[in-house]
Amino acid sequence: MSCDERSSAEEDQWHSPTLHMDGAENRPLLEGASSRRRLRTISSSSAEATLMNYYPEDPDFSSIVRAAEAAIENGVNPQIISQGSSGSYFVKKMSGEIVAVFKPRNEEPYAIMNPKWTKWLQKKCCPCCFGRGCLLSNVGYLSEAGASIVDSHFELGIVPKTRVVWLSAETFHYSALERAESKTKRQLVNHFPEKLGKRLNPDLPLKVGSFQLFVNSYAAASLMLRKFEENPLPDTVNEQFQKEFEKLVVLDYIIRNTDRGTDNWLIKYDIADVGALKRSPKPDDSDSDSEDSEDWSVVKHGNVKIAAIDNGLAFPFKHPDEWRAYPYHWAWTSMAQKPFSDDIRSQILPKLSDEDSIESLVRDLQRVFKTDKHYSASQFDQQMAVMRGQIANLRRALEEQKSPWELVQLPLLTIDVKHQDPDARSKRRSFIQSIQLKAPFFSCC
Repeated sequence: MSCDERSSAEEDQWHSPTLHMDGAENRPLLEGASSRRRLRTISSSSAEATLMNYYPEDPDFSSIVRAAEAAIENGVNPQIISQGSSGSYFVKKMSGEIVAVFKPRNEEPYAIMNPKWTKWLQKKCCPCCFGRGCLLSNVGYLSEAGASIVDSHFELGIVPKTRVVWLSAETFHYSALERAESKTKRQLVNHFPEKLGKRLNPDLPLKVGSFQLFVNSYAAASLMLRKFEENPLPDTVNEQFQKEFEKLVVLDYIIRNTDRGTDNWLIKYDIADVGALKRSPKPDDSDSDSEDSEDWSVVKHGNVKIAAIDNGLAFPFKHPDEWRAYPYHWAWTSMAQKPFSDDIRSQILPKLSDEDSIESLVRDLQRVFKTDKHYSASQFDQQMAVMRGQIANLRRALEEQKSPWELVQLPLLTIDVKHQDPDARSKRRSFIQSIQLKAPFFSCC
């Protein structure tokens, strides 16, 4: 079996079918009688479809989603997050503990159901700066899930697990018409449960969005970096922090994150633990003073971790070339001046140099991106052309032992897949590399 045939077979095996409906978003039809999610009727004239958030390869994630659904059904609704420019919500379980952050597709910054007015005001007052011309509209939830896929592929361990999930809750932003329709259906079902109970679904419409697991005990990088300046980290911890930072660089550069400031990545620092160990007395110390039995302290090195959240403005279909450059703000830190460590080079370079590994990553991303109702194969190819160019630059930087700062100075590449004759004997893909020469008007923002 050829490489392309095997890739097609894998995609057919793992890609979930989608249901296309007028006025509705594509919804995955996932089979599984063991799932606890209740059946939902899409319309009175259509066949029954089971809509489930079910991940057989990840039972832990499935159980968290089911716990969140059970909490919503029992009145523990998601809580809107006041920060940010879009509708995003803290999702809780029955105890009220936050377990995830949910970002619905139709409440993204430029979506019609965004409950916050800042982007509406920007669109009205400054339309020339509205949106980011290098990004596809209203697919930030896919970008969030895609960043998690890249993180898993390269075993970075800095992106909290994120998947595409369907949820419905009273606290989400719905139109007055949707709420009125739901209320009317609920009244009819209550009055005629036997006749209409199985035909009408009184719930508010499901919303598709990114579901990112919540991380505890982390603080904004802007705050933690100031603390580290005032109280420098021990050498061993600082070395660990440098490696975590380099993982963030690898992630952001591959996905071409256009929105990485110090307010949307987090740091967790477990301070060194000082434990007391009583010195064991010697035989000739029996009559010694109490000072001789003083405690000796043993110091356990601290631990520092980074969490890369807010990855919704990544995977552009072209490099920024209009008004703004959307630079990587971490490039101006002192850590970015140091060459990539040997540990990161040995971890990342083998996969960057393996063409089959990169194409496997592309297929994993495509399986998720294809679930969007506005998915375009040509636009996805453009996104992957940018990503392949970023990967080529990153591979060069690691091979030549450059620093993150030197990495971002490399020419901007796009690598497109060259169309082949289907009758050609060789099934190996060939690529066309190009360099972007056009620069945005502002390079510092």
